[in-house]
Amino acid sequence: MTAAELAKIFRTRYHTAQKGYRVTSIHLFGIEFAEALRGHDIKDICVEADVSVSYVTEIYKGMRLSEFVDIRK
Repeated sequence: MTAAELAKIFRTRYHTAQKGYRVTSIHLFGIEFAEALRGHDIKDICVEADVSVSYVTEIYKGMRLSEFVDIRK
């Protein structure tokens, strides 16, 4: 998956998250796309998604959590 595709998904999820659930949506993005995110500059993805680069840490938290959790639908 390209950085542009990841940024588009991240932008959509971040800007459509319910009030009070933005950080949760960032963690879930990191969990769900952990493998696809590896090797990409997360800061660049945030910039392209028009999201504060301060959320890079939150994406990394989700990526680390991906080893321990499964997403339920």
